[in-house]
Amino acid sequence: MIKRLARKKDTFLDERVAAAKEGDDEAKNEILKQYQPFIAKSVSEVCKRYIDPAKDDEFSVGLLAFNEAIHAYSYDKGSSFLSFAKLVIKRKVIDYIRNEQKRPKMVSLDEEYVDDEQMENPSEIKAAKDRFVLETEAWYRREEIVEFQSQLHKYGLTFNELTESSPKHVDARESAVQVARIVYNDDDLREQVLLKGRLPMKDLVMKVDVSKKTLERNRKFIIAMVLILAGDYVYLKEYLKGVGM
Repeated sequence: MIKRLARKKDTFLDERVAAAKEGDDEAKNEILKQYQPFIAKSVSEVCKRYIDPAKDDEFSVGLLAFNEAIHAYSYDKGSSFLSFAKLVIKRKVIDYIRNEQKRPKMVSLDEEYVDDEQMENPSEIKAAKDRFVLETEAWYRREEIVEFQSQLHKYGLTFNELTESSPKHVDARESAVQVARIVYNDDDLREQVLLKGRLPMKDLVMKVDVSKKTLERNRKFIIAMVLILAGDYVYLKEYLKGVGM
């Protein structure tokens, strides 16, 4: 019963998102208003503190990112809108934090409060900021992995299966990633993977210089790579650049 209600709710949201993408401002404003708590929670997870929608600039960044997600979302990505929106929000907020840290801060001589310890220890300040960036990036990588694991589960795959089925040799791994890229760039092939959860062997054999036997052996790995390419996985896509992307 609960699952049926959840599916009904997701379907209604998808319909509202589709309407907003088509220019229905009423639908878009309704979504933006309704999901402000979701946006604030997503932003607060990155900032590691309570986010006040009325005061914190980070919330405005999250709101703009959520609006961007509405226009960028596609059901073909294989993830729910809210999962996609959360990743977009977190990526934008992290970018905002990085830019703010790089921007030189102006200190007024008239300020009533001056942190003498910070003024005397600039190296400690820099080290603290660098540590925060590293911790934030590490946290975001974990979030991507959790989201990716959820996606794999939808397609009947697990991390253990993916590890076991991954090509062991570099050349084989690069070849499998290139096959995934071909699948992703082909509308028909991509749709069969994302919507049906299967690798279209008959059509694929005709488009790649790889045997059917090899494709079968690397099927799970190729599907997983297509999911990464189709999703909003910033750090996982960086990983793919090291294996032939």
